This record gives sequence, C-alpha cells and structure tokens, in this order.
Amino acid sequence: MSTTRRGEPAVQSVTSVRSKADDDINARMKHYLVTMGIRTTCFFLAVVTQGWVRWTCVFLAVVLPYIAVVFANARAPRTAGRLSPVTPRTPHREQLEK
Repeated sequence: MSTTRRGEPAVQSVTSVRSKADDDINARMKHYLVTMGIRTTCFFLAVVTQGWVRWTCVFLAVVLPYIAVVFANARAPRTAGRLSPVTPRTPHREQLEK
C-alpha cells in the first residue's frame, strides 16, 4: 500500500474506480450486433427495392461490416489521473493499522 507524504496510508476513493471490463465488452458487442442487423436489413431491401434505394442498400451492406468491426474493437480510453488518494479519518486509522 502506498503512503502519502506524512506517512499515512493512501486509500482510493470507491467513486473513482473504472467500470468493469465486462460492461465495456457487452456494450461493444451490442453495438456490433445492431450494426450487423442493419446490414441484414439492407440486404433484404436491396432485393425488394429498385433504383437509387437499391444501390444505397448495396453500398451499406458492403461498408457496414468494416464499420462494425472497427467500432467493436475500439476500447474505451483509459482516464489517467482520475484516482485521487483519500486520507482516512483519525478514529478509523487505528482500525486500518491493525
């Protein structure tokens, strides 16, 4: 455990903890599945429509997999410097030293 300048133990605030990795993975997976669902809809619309709508759907059906993979692999940036030490109050210091 690290200590502050006065030799007191540094305690991290619970509110400054990062979100779980599972939450990030689940959010990226959800975004990927939504994008691929839109791609599937574009394939269907490309078959049943004509004109510029058909070609727009074909274009989206080709481009959306690349976009989905790029966003699925993008991780949330780490926020450096958000953690700040919290000095324990005097009555509780004895409990921490035990």
